[in-house]
Amino acid sequence: MNTISVQYYKSPVGELIIGDYNNRLCLCDWHFRKMRESIDKRIKGVLNAEFKEQNTDLIASTILQLEEYFAKDRITFDLPIEFAGTSFQKSVWETLQTIPYGQTETYLGLSRRLGNEKAIRAVASANGANAISIIIPCHRIIGSNGELTGYAGGLHAKKRLLQLENVSNISTQQLEIF
Repeated sequence: MNTISVQYYKSPVGELIIGDYNNRLCLCDWHFRKMRESIDKRIKGVLNAEFKEQNTDLIASTILQLEEYFAKDRITFDLPIEFAGTSFQKSVWETLQTIPYGQTETYLGLSRRLGNEKAIRAVASANGANAISIIIPCHRIIGSNGELTGYAGGLHAKKRLLQLENVSNISTQQLEIF
């Protein structure tokens, strides 16, 4: 059985669980998300591995880069990634990385980027299954009407991330912290 080294990190917007599989980031997700159990089961199954709480150089680098992001000193991440999902999910997650810092995209726009606008529900599902939050910027996906939609870390965290990035195409009412 392989090992996924994990650590917990209390970010300014919520606690994350960070996972390192063979020096590749496979997990940076909200510790208290609704789908925590099913996401962890998928990752463990795909990688044929179990979690072991221990620190690694990659986890330390991930935390450093996240802290730089929260301090507005970083707009892109430079970390080796190990996606644990289907080929379709991986294509969605790779496409998410093309959405620039400070900008948003809709589910329909993301579907178009993937070349299949009819796959909007599957794209939304894959977006929701993203286990590498912030670094794979699923928080930059909004509804076609410009409204903030669901987010694994909660809408409060999504709003704070978009505020941090100075997103300008969201109404100020949408970005008010409740």
